[in-house]
Amino acid sequence: MIRTIEATIDEQGNVRLLEPVKLPSTRRALVTILEDAPSVSANETALLSEPVLAKDWNRPEEDVAWSHLQPER
Repeated sequence: MIRTIEATIDEQGNVRLLEPVKLPSTRRALVTILEDAPSVSANETALLSEPVLAKDWNRPEEDVAWSHLQPER
């Protein structure tokens, strides 16, 4: 199973996981070093965008345009 876990890395390269991890045995890992902490997470961005996008999505014209993807009733 592949999991993504947030961590910090200090100036000496020491990695500190921000949540506990239990594994049945030693595992390989990849480390991606990011510039700065994001000011807003992707989930927050999606939630904040939803009301604005809903104005466009929740129109009868949109329902008709995408109706071919809906299961038959």
